[in-house]
Amino acid sequence: MQRTAAKTAFANVLVNTLIANVTTSFLWFALTFWVYIETQSVLATGIIGGAYMLFIAFFAMVFGTIVDRHRKHTVMLLSSVISAAAFLVAGILYLWQPESALLDLGGPWFWLFSLVILFGGVIEQLRNIALSTTVTLLVEEDRRANANGLVGTVQGLAFLVTSVFSGLSIGFLGMGWTLVIAIAAMALTFVHLLFIRIPEGTPEPDPSASSALDFRGSVKAIRLAPGLFALIIFSTFNNLIGGVYMALMDPYGLTLFDAQTWGFALAFASTGFLIGGGLVAKFGLGAKPMRTLLLVVIAMGLLGAVFMLREWWPLFVVGMWMYMALVPPAEAAEQTIIQKVVPFDRQGRVFGVAAAMEAAAAPVTAFLIAPIAQFLIIPFMRSPEGDRQWGWLLGEGEARGIALICFFAGLIMVVVGGLAFLTRSYRTLTDLYAHAPAREPGEGEADAAASPSPEAAPSDASPPIDPVSARGGRAGADGIEAPRDDRA
Repeated sequence: MQRTAAKTAFANVLVNTLIANVTTSFLWFALTFWVYIETQSVLATGIIGGAYMLFIAFFAMVFGTIVDRHRKHTVMLLSSVISAAAFLVAGILYLWQPESALLDLGGPWFWLFSLVILFGGVIEQLRNIALSTTVTLLVEEDRRANANGLVGTVQGLAFLVTSVFSGLSIGFLGMGWTLVIAIAAMALTFVHLLFIRIPEGTPEPDPSASSALDFRGSVKAIRLAPGLFALIIFSTFNNLIGGVYMALMDPYGLTLFDAQTWGFALAFASTGFLIGGGLVAKFGLGAKPMRTLLLVVIAMGLLGAVFMLREWWPLFVVGMWMYMALVPPAEAAEQTIIQKVVPFDRQGRVFGVAAAMEAAAAPVTAFLIAPIAQFLIIPFMRSPEGDRQWGWLLGEGEARGIALICFFAGLIMVVVGGLAFLTRSYRTLTDLYAHAPAREPGEGEADAAASPSPEAAPSDASPPIDPVSARGGRAGADGIEAPRDDRA
């Protein structure tokens, strides 16, 4: 295949993923808004949101194994079909049962209706993992960071659109027509995928992966890249701190704004995702994406510590915008590193492990910090003692307790990011990334003689292309070759 065919395929996959992400996020936000408006139950919306993240944490590793075992195009088609079917079942439930039954928190229909939509949304993570491996498949190595920036832009655009239009759809159209829109959009992604041709071979089964949850294979792939496990742990810790902001951002925003204005403020701030992703797409991440990641995390910690120091809405909104602009570079750096140091046929499982650990981290922190803030920190900061002790730093206002928590969370992020520069894992992974050889066309055959790889010999219908030949193999640091994968 010509390089232009790979680029065309990647562009089409990116657009298709944008539509799918917007659709699933749109329906999920709409469900949350609908339930809260109709029931005024914070508990119900909290359980729904927490269950969504925990479902992703549970299924992500299974999804990673599926991605490694099948063509990426097939995986994306499967994701579209299952999501559309789940949304269609939810639509049938909506027509079959009266709204009063679907909104009865004590009845089975509410939880069945919510779980069906949740399942349709969680399946989208399968497509996202496939997309990360498709970057390796279709984009040459020196442009993958830029491509990952485009992926971040797509995710940011989905967040921007859904944060505004989900509320408008529920407000003006209701849940029924919102479901119709979601079903039609997912059907559109399926039809569009039928016309996309991704140049790829058929993956050969990994004899060591005997189950759908190939935890052993995932661990093995991570261990082949020294320092990679530390990167995933660091990203997980970063998400633990991010859980603080996830739990407290909306209460703080609703202290400064009414609900409608807060929605638009959040939509404006989410444009930071677009700018951050666009900058990565334009300029990349530099020669050392690990260093870029740590610098970005330190900057995020500084922003998180200062953008609530005073109860001024311009400080909060601008700080939130800058914080969100830093998220795509951090995500792109992690993806770029994994795409280079992990063999292609194991990348799905590694991305699955990372997604599982990182998805589980944020809700865990959110569940812990919310009661601590509600019953300890906020009452303390509203007392004369709290005002005397911290008023010089945080000023006055209704939400100084939230500001105090975010201040220390940001400082912790700065300290941990700085200390990470001193670790052996940082040096090892940086060196491994720098010295991991880039495969050019024809190099795969030599290695295949010693250690056959399913990617080295695509099917006759899909002749080899440059990115495919650079998918995996040796990973060396300081001239020492890492243990060879025993896929043969």
